[in-house]
Amino acid sequence: MGRLVVTSFVTLDGVHQAPGAPDEDTTDGFRQGGWTVPFVEEEFGGFAADSFTRAGAFLLGRRTYDIFAAYWPKVTDPAHPIAGPLNRLPKYVVSSTLTDPDWSPTTVLTGELVEEVAAVKERTEGELQVHGSAALARSLFALDLVDALHLVTFPVVLGAGRRLFGEGFLPTAFRRTGGSVTGTGVSIQTYAPAGRPEYGAFDLPEDA
Repeated sequence: MGRLVVTSFVTLDGVHQAPGAPDEDTTDGFRQGGWTVPFVEEEFGGFAADSFTRAGAFLLGRRTYDIFAAYWPKVTDPAHPIAGPLNRLPKYVVSSTLTDPDWSPTTVLTGELVEEVAAVKERTEGELQVHGSAALARSLFALDLVDALHLVTFPVVLGAGRRLFGEGFLPTAFRRTGGSVTGTGVSIQTYAPAGRPEYGAFDLPEDA
């Protein structure tokens, strides 16, 4: 049985929109796409390549699937650390509108998310990886289906754009299981969901 692992790129102010290119996602007039590019170097590339070696399948939202499908099939080297797994391994897309995907092997999931994802995890060896796909990731967290989160935070503030953990996100506690910081200041942290947050209050000194 596979583990469901979410990898998300965010800014210091929590924006996840269009990390890879200016025209990647201009929804709501967003014009600051490509904000990860200045910080990507060998150390970050090593993290990305290593994570894809653990993939057994990919679970994607429709928007991310379309972005990936427009680019990665053109990288035909089977030894490429990212294109190789993406082109070769099963891809599952949660969509009510995609009917005839061209990027093989792709399966469209249209049923109940809990049942569909549970079935995919059961037949996956290795990690069932979610990249991008923020709306899908939020739904998976809300259903307690996520086993691990790679939160990759870039040292930049945009002040606009869609946020990964926005208003209405299910309150969730996390336990850090590992991490590092690259030479360009990118914080790569791995967390395991740890139930609901606990709350308390600091005791004030008696003479306060």
